[in-house]
Amino acid sequence: MFDLGWTELLVIGIVALIVIGPKDLPGMFHALGKFTSKLRRMAREFQNAMEDAAKESGMKDAASDLRDLTNPRKMGLDAVKDAADKFDRWEPGARSDKPKGDTAKADTAEKGPATEKLSEERAEAARKIRDAAAEKARARQAAEAEAATAEADATAAKPAASGSSDA
Repeated sequence: MFDLGWTELLVIGIVALIVIGPKDLPGMFHALGKFTSKLRRMAREFQNAMEDAAKESGMKDAASDLRDLTNPRKMGLDAVKDAADKFDRWEPGARSDKPKGDTAKADTAEKGPATEKLSEERAEAARKIRDAAAEKARARQAAEAEAATAEADATAAKPAASGSSDA
């Protein structure tokens, strides 16, 4: 409480011996001991009374609830931190499912049956989209080529038609 070391206590004892005297010193230490024990008893009673009041008012329950709320394990923050770490290691341009870092967890992860089915469905859908886009591109190119041919024929036919009307 006062943070006194042995040297400070020795100095205080010597000063007390000189000021009070050797005759009255044991009586003073006895009174000091009684006073200290009375002070400790009062502090203990006060602390017990405060704890009882906290129990009656429900503060102890509220404090334990607050401790539970701030506990990261009970809130599931570990899972959030893991997800954030995976997101930090994720490379958008990479075609692999593995994160950027060398983690044993990512290497040992296996695909479940639902994941494989989803992967196959997505691959099939992507193939269909690519095929449809390629077919539309071919049709557009064919239409453009046909239009260009028709335009070239029309341009070639115009001078011939205008030349025969002049003659």
